[in-house]
Amino acid sequence: MRKKIVAGNWKMNKLSDSAKALFEEICAHSQQFGNVTVMVAPPSLYLAAFAKSATSKVCIGAQDVSAHNDEGAYTGEFSAAMLKSTGGRYAIVGHSERRSYHGETDALIAKKIRACLDAEINPVYCCGESLQERESGKHVQVVQSQINEALSGFSADELKTLVIAYEPVWAIGTGKTATTEQAQEMHADIRQFVSSKFGADFAKEMRILYGGSCKPSNAKELFSQKDVDGGLIGGASLNADDFLAIIKAAQ
Repeated sequence: MRKKIVAGNWKMNKLSDSAKALFEEICAHSQQFGNVTVMVAPPSLYLAAFAKSATSKVCIGAQDVSAHNDEGAYTGEFSAAMLKSTGGRYAIVGHSERRSYHGETDALIAKKIRACLDAEINPVYCCGESLQERESGKHVQVVQSQINEALSGFSADELKTLVIAYEPVWAIGTGKTATTEQAQEMHADIRQFVSSKFGADFAKEMRILYGGSCKPSNAKELFSQKDVDGGLIGGASLNADDFLAIIKAAQ
């Protein structure tokens, strides 16, 4: 049985003191998390400090990582190896905001996945369609194309720590949420497509998270779907009560 993951993506939110207080409150409840993997991805400035104070029940992840794993003149970047050296265990790659605001392509994202794997960091690969692509009926084709381009060149054995996060772009930060039927449909299609590329055994064990405006009111229903293995949580991860309620819903 696949172990659920609830991952909090804080994006560019929280000054140092409030970030520390929120993280400490989450960690204070960590003994109640049961068999759920909880990951927090704070702004990169806080990664090292959070990793030092994390509990065994709370993993630290980065919101992005460099495609380069060698040291060098890459101003403003940090490598997956550096992330690991701080105690970080996960890195989000290919988030829709990185694609939209920074022009990241699937080819670049594939290099970031490779950098993560080489440094033994677990990549959380994001994929998803825009509202226009959903309404035109191209959502399945778009997501399959993203996955195909980003994961080509890898073997199933190399990708055994990969997590996929399906994020309908039209449901991120908009208050809109895919229905449970829409979420399950896309997650099942992703699993089937991955199965066609890497085999049924690999696809059966791979975890797929939902990443579109998941909140306490809909988390339990979403997480009850056969192919939804948890969530990549944005806004709701910035409130301790909401985030803890979502973790509880995954248990």
